[in-house]
Amino acid sequence: MLHARPALIVGLCALQQLLGVCAGQPAGTASLDGQSTRRLKGRFLHITDFHPDPFYKTYSSTEEEAACHRQRGPAGFYGAETSACDSPVSLVNETFRWIHDHIRDDIDFVVWTGDSARHDNDEKLPRTQAEIIQQNEFLVTKFAEVFGSHGGGHALSTHSLRIPVVPTFGNNDIMPHNIFLNGPNKWTKKYLDIWRSFIPEEQRHQFQQGGWFHVEVIPGQLAVISLNTMYFFASNSGVDGCANKHEPGYEHMEWLRVQLQILRDRGMKAILMGHVPPARVESKESWDETCWQKYTLWQRQYRDVIVGSLYGHMNIDHFMLQDFKQLKKSTKRGEMASIAKPERVGLLEDGEVTVASASGYLLDLRQAWAKLPVPTQFRKRSLSDHSAEDAMDHFSTWQWIISKLSISNASKKVGKGHKKKYIDKIGGKYAERYSVTHVSPSVVPNYFPTLRIFEYNITGLEDLIVPIRHSPKIIDHPSTQLPISSSDFGDDADWEREIDLLIRRKQKRKEKESRKKPKKYKFKIPNGPSKSAPPGPAYSPQPLTLTGYVQYFANLTHINNDFVEGVQSVTTENEDAPRTIFGLAVDGEKGEIEANKWKEGKHGKHQGKKPRPKPHPKAFGFEVEYDTKADKAGGLRDLTVRSYVDLARRIGRGQSATAGYGVEEEEELDEMNADDLYDSDIEEGSDDEEEEEEEEEEEDTDQDTKNNKKKKHHKGKKHRKHKHGRNSAWFTFVKRAFVGTMDPADIEELFGREGGAAEDEGMEL
Repeated sequence: MLHARPALIVGLCALQQLLGVCAGQPAGTASLDGQSTRRLKGRFLHITDFHPDPFYKTYSSTEEEAACHRQRGPAGFYGAETSACDSPVSLVNETFRWIHDHIRDDIDFVVWTGDSARHDNDEKLPRTQAEIIQQNEFLVTKFAEVFGSHGGGHALSTHSLRIPVVPTFGNNDIMPHNIFLNGPNKWTKKYLDIWRSFIPEEQRHQFQQGGWFHVEVIPGQLAVISLNTMYFFASNSGVDGCANKHEPGYEHMEWLRVQLQILRDRGMKAILMGHVPPARVESKESWDETCWQKYTLWQRQYRDVIVGSLYGHMNIDHFMLQDFKQLKKSTKRGEMASIAKPERVGLLEDGEVTVASASGYLLDLRQAWAKLPVPTQFRKRSLSDHSAEDAMDHFSTWQWIISKLSISNASKKVGKGHKKKYIDKIGGKYAERYSVTHVSPSVVPNYFPTLRIFEYNITGLEDLIVPIRHSPKIIDHPSTQLPISSSDFGDDADWEREIDLLIRRKQKRKEKESRKKPKKYKFKIPNGPSKSAPPGPAYSPQPLTLTGYVQYFANLTHINNDFVEGVQSVTTENEDAPRTIFGLAVDGEKGEIEANKWKEGKHGKHQGKKPRPKPHPKAFGFEVEYDTKADKAGGLRDLTVRSYVDLARRIGRGQSATAGYGVEEEEELDEMNADDLYDSDIEEGSDDEEEEEEEEEEEDTDQDTKNNKKKKHHKGKKHRKHKHGRNSAWFTFVKRAFVGTMDPADIEELFGREGGAAEDEGMEL
């Protein structure tokens, strides 16, 4: 139980004191420089998708053929916000300077979810293996400068980091991008050296095997597990899912199962992290289905261990729900076919989401969330619905009073029954039918550069003294991006030919096997939580539960100082030209934008500045976009699964921020649900139960369709105020998805008035 955990922690610290770790440490130390221990702060940094570009040229063109590398245009000093260009080195440097000055001393660890090299988006400047390696080394030195044990100055000569930094592979951290073959391979071996200061000695063999490892960021309490999602990625044609025992995805899932079991046995908790998130909506997916099935099963069975899941890659700010009802019967039996016909298509070739593909993806999310179970309210249909005169015409005063009392009692009884049914459907009052995936937006200014500080519960852990690990020597390179040079890593052309040959051989084998009856492989099903165990930290507030996050962004439009009053901007805008969003043409009749096209950015029409502004480095900084703890518009009480399920339902159905039953309202049902904390809905239910659930969801969707048709008759004028609109949760969700860069009028046009659902089929992009 919750009150028992602090005693364990006190005992741990006492043991540390016997070993000399805690002895002599002053309480509440503000600066940890030069010391070998630290105290927990209850916060950590999640940062993702830097995409540094050493070829970025200030005031170059953001058009596709230039890619911010040449010609004249609006590319700002710190980046071309809302374009498809990558990050200038100036943005990376200033981001780390801001982290050093503002948050370095207030966090416990860093989750760094990959894509630390530029995209291969310029045919005149193709990427090389040497460049990818050097850009990752560059970022390692930046982390070392900020989090090396001596903080600022030149930390590269030290052998330790103040706090753990946990990296992972992005799909652009390898070459060819997306393609990651069985390990050990040249990339696992090379990154074992690049990340040697981040990977614990005891995990080095596992990392070399397949690029996966974990770090005990709070020894004996919390581990961060770095997943190599390249083996799950639907766009990785070099591997084939997680069913076949000979595939690295299968091996990776087995490794993850074993690690989670070890952590459970040790009484520890885990945060899962990776680059490509497990996106899965009606028509799109980013993971191979077999990997999604196993991962979701692991999420269900180890829901007492997993604190949360953090990913990047998709650029847009959002979250996902994994519904355990979507586990196949064969998966729950521990059986999976090695060859499966794809049921969905990828989000894009590489799974990243642009504004063009995001509209369809977000609408698909909303459609899925519209099918979530609904807490049906009992509507009182009593004589109070009529006027008093009508009542007296039919009843005496006494009869009217008796009638009201009877209906009131019936209302309470039926209302309680509806609550119980709703709670059963979501897997108990903690919504243990679901798990949540957090997807953070990126540093690369596809919208605005963004980073996120999570807060987590350290009740009972406040006095825990954490030792600073000594790690292998950090790479001794300058902290500025050097010109790209040759390397002994291998010839790029030879490597690509080798990869192409291996993929063609694999595809031929798959085609041959597809003509046979699919072979089924069995796998071990992990045990679920003990029936006597309380809900895990993702479901019930307790030590290590994620309690909230603060999202920061850098408003490059203001910082670059390019498009402000007093600066003349030369524009090529034509009054007859089609309207654009971030440089993508919009069809005024259908509200569609061209899908899968290059983004020129919000300043794409401007081809220069006269005179050229000169932003000063001191002008750069991140500011709070929103804080979930102080945020009424977002409607999150905390970051528990139940809070996200309630928010998703409001987004899907256009309900107000206070709609539905909160956990507090359900305390009266505790006795009813005492034996139902691990409800049958999250175990393998009967066929009848599943069919009934699907029928109810279809009825809910039909009702939503009818409601949307009614709304078409009440379009009226465009509304500029959304704060009190019926669909405010959806509008806020969409606005934040693009880090506030999209104009409200554009949100209305692409996603429906007041952030509502799309009003015709043409909205599916």
